[in-house]
Amino acid sequence: MGRLQDKVAIITGASAGIGEATAKLFAAEGAKVILGARRESELARLVSEIEKSGGRAAALAGDVRSEDYAKALVARATEKFGKLDIAFNNAGVLGEGGPSTGVSEEGFRDTLAVNLTGAFLGAKHQIPAMLKHGGGSVIFTSTFVGYTVAFPGTAAYAASKSGLIGLTQALAAEFGPQGVRVNAILPGAVDTAMYHEANSTKESQAFITSLHALKRVATPEEVARSVLYFASDDASFVTGTAALVDGGLSITRT
Repeated sequence: MGRLQDKVAIITGASAGIGEATAKLFAAEGAKVILGARRESELARLVSEIEKSGGRAAALAGDVRSEDYAKALVARATEKFGKLDIAFNNAGVLGEGGPSTGVSEEGFRDTLAVNLTGAFLGAKHQIPAMLKHGGGSVIFTSTFVGYTVAFPGTAAYAASKSGLIGLTQALAAEFGPQGVRVNAILPGAVDTAMYHEANSTKESQAFITSLHALKRVATPEEVARSVLYFASDDASFVTGTAALVDGGLSITRT
């Protein structure tokens, strides 16, 4: 029996990185997973890999900025597997960077639409489905940026990810009495395509690595294990938490 045996989970941003690693881990721990992302071909590949390993999965491609897509993911979970217990709202983008006075209004709004509004829309429709079966667990992917550490040129990203912490706390307070736990993870640097997009040179990667107390970046699988904790009954008395999963970056960066 796995730690998520017979649970049903939605995971967004599931086609790569932390989302993909979490999908595989959840399925290995007994969960039935509904995978969301924009890239249909990558979702199909991941569903196939999970099923070949003995897990159960289904996918629905779409854009988390759409409320209709948030509704559709929940409908897919309940129609396919009968309920919803866990939601990992993980989809995110780096967004438009550079000097804040040069960031376009469209770029700023779009970053918030994906990272913050998309997560809110997901939770808005996930929580009622969870309440029908006595509660559940909602998890958001925030970041250390804009929370414990500031980096120039990240205004849109930092604002959107910091907003997730406030959202986490508000939803935890609102739905805790009804059995829904809401938490956020705050990763440091993780070895994903997004990390390499932001740090394309060896010099940049060496600098980022040096900021961590552990002197390395995380693997997606390491972060996935933190998500598993919040999704499982091991965290049955944990809600409203913004948990640093940053390899000690926040204690070494000044």
